[in-house]
Parts: sequence; structure tokens; C-alpha cells
Amino acid sequence: SPSLRAAAMAGGPPPPLEPSPLPVFREEGFLDKFLRKTRENPLVPLGCLCTVGVLTYGLISFQRGNIRRSQLMMRARILAQGFTFAALLGGMVVTAMKSK
Repeated sequence: SPSLRAAAMAGGPPPPLEPSPLPVFREEGFLDKFLRKTRENPLVPLGCLCTVGVLTYGLISFQRGNIRRSQLMMRARILAQGFTFAALLGGMVVTAMKSK
């Protein structure tokens, strides 16, 4: 199809592209992303910290033989996990509402 190529070249060069302002993005590192997400929804990291704290205390109680306190802490861990999950879902709903 050399004749098609020759016909296209006979029309001259294509018009120059208009320089459009392109957004400039910088690479976001782990710490930057973590801090941004924490600012957007501070309840999720708080819930994670509570869950880990209660779990750790429950395991220490279990190791020391305090079964009653260990069981209480495992139940509290479930509540902390539920709070974290609810905060995560709530943050997703808020983000979805903002994008509309």
C-alpha cells in the first residue's frame, strides 16, 4: 500500500498539537500515602491500634494463667475489630459520596 502512504504524505505534515497543560504527579511513597489515608479516615488506624493492644494484653493474660481476663480481652478484641471494620466501611461510603 505504498500509494496510500504517498497520498497521505502529499497532504503535508499533520498540524502541530496544541500544548495542553498536563498535570504533574509526584511519586507518593509509603509514608506519604499512610499519612494521607490516616488524615482522610483517622478511625481506622485507631481501631487497628486498639485491636492489637487488646490482643496483646489478652495473650499476655493467657500466658500468665489469668484465663478470665484473657477471655474478656478476646471478646474486647472482637469489638475492636468490629469498630475497625465499621470505620473502614464508613470511610469508603464518605469517599464515594465525595466523588459524586
